[in-house]
Amino acid sequence: MTADFPNLTVVDHPLVQHKLTWLRSVDTNTDSFRNLLREVSQMLVYEATRDLPTELQSITTPITTMDSPVISGKKLCIISILRAGNGMLDGVLALLPLARVGHIGLYRDPETLEPVEYYFKVPSDIADRQVIVVDPMLATGNSAVAAIDRIKEAGCVSIKLLSLLAAPEGVANMHRHHPDVPIVTAALDSHLNDHGYIVPGLGDAGDRIFGTV
Repeated sequence: MTADFPNLTVVDHPLVQHKLTWLRSVDTNTDSFRNLLREVSQMLVYEATRDLPTELQSITTPITTMDSPVISGKKLCIISILRAGNGMLDGVLALLPLARVGHIGLYRDPETLEPVEYYFKVPSDIADRQVIVVDPMLATGNSAVAAIDRIKEAGCVSIKLLSLLAAPEGVANMHRHHPDVPIVTAALDSHLNDHGYIVPGLGDAGDRIFGTV
């Protein structure tokens, strides 16, 4: 966590930062970008799930019997903010294969920078699940705030946000509206430019994932 943003955790592990460097580079092609994003997403989800509750279960090893920890408590749901959030799903689901998946479709109005919802589909038992929202870029934070508004309206109370990069403006926006939602990211960048892009950032994550630059 940082002093300015108590709801923010920056994962500064050398492997994460190494891969993030190549995600930022304009010379990284679409295929490499996807693979790197999947790998970093896996590393970030380790931190996001650090506090999952466990309980002891009796098992038998080749040597003896023992009580060993397994994950307990509420089941998980991964909710992707379309479209860029889908670039993180494979990495997260590789570690959490039993998690359910939801989608929230939002696009940013180019004039107002405000989110406009066009799709919302989550599991019917979302209120009984722990939710991890995935979106590579926490820029203005407007889309994340709107998405979490909708998830809370559906009855969910246990929510985390997983982002590749964050801007101070987006983190502050999230903290104003949802101070109870922890944010896990690989880097807190400098600021937003006049077009609402993170600086130094990596450009438009969706365009780079899907090759629509």
